[in-house]
Amino acid sequence: MFTAFTATTAACGDTGGLHGAGPTPTAVSPVRLWPELPPASSPAFEIGEVEREVIKGVGVPGGDLRKVDPVAIVRTEITASPDDYLAGAPYHETGERMADCATGGNRARCPVLKPYYRDLTGDGRDDLTLGFRQLPGTLTAVRVYTVEKGRLVRVMRWEDAMSAVELAGRSVIIRSPSEVAGYEYRLQWTWDANQRAMLLTHDEMLRTGTTKRSARPSPSASASASASASASASASGR
Repeated sequence: MFTAFTATTAACGDTGGLHGAGPTPTAVSPVRLWPELPPASSPAFEIGEVEREVIKGVGVPGGDLRKVDPVAIVRTEITASPDDYLAGAPYHETGERMADCATGGNRARCPVLKPYYRDLTGDGRDDLTLGFRQLPGTLTAVRVYTVEKGRLVRVMRWEDAMSAVELAGRSVIIRSPSEVAGYEYRLQWTWDANQRAMLLTHDEMLRTGTTKRSARPSPSASASASASASASASASGR
């Protein structure tokens, strides 16, 4: 076998000798720190890893999410969260602009963004990825909905200042600006069949190649986003 290899390489103009690839780095195994600490049996913070909520008051004709009005879904959330969207609330402008989403309104002012449909759960039916602006700030809310037994179910929610949102396979990927120049946050939610929800499976800080400094969202961000961000920061070390 070695003779055949040498003949073949020699025919291509090589001398047939083997060449070293240089020194190989020494493998370093993981080192467990503070092994005397007892392992924790419960989390220290309520993160809200699993987001599942049946949305009442919004029907799904024929189990087809494309027949559901995205504006009606957002109105339902606003109605259920008056402390966030009524006059004087952090996102009062979103509540005020919902009137522009109706027929005859100024659609350019409607805070509800274009809906996207893709099978994220693997059941062969389209799920709904929905976004809306939380005004007057710079936050955007992202929600994912599926249908179970004819009911509308929210399986993911997140609010943040966002630079991009992507769908890839069974995942939703959100990119957000970082306070560190030249870096951004990349968070990925992936459908989990056991929990029947989108779980935060990746939380990374990536280099973008730019040096422009960007601001993170203000402290007025929703409690759910703040809690999840804090927990994710602890896990990723940011």
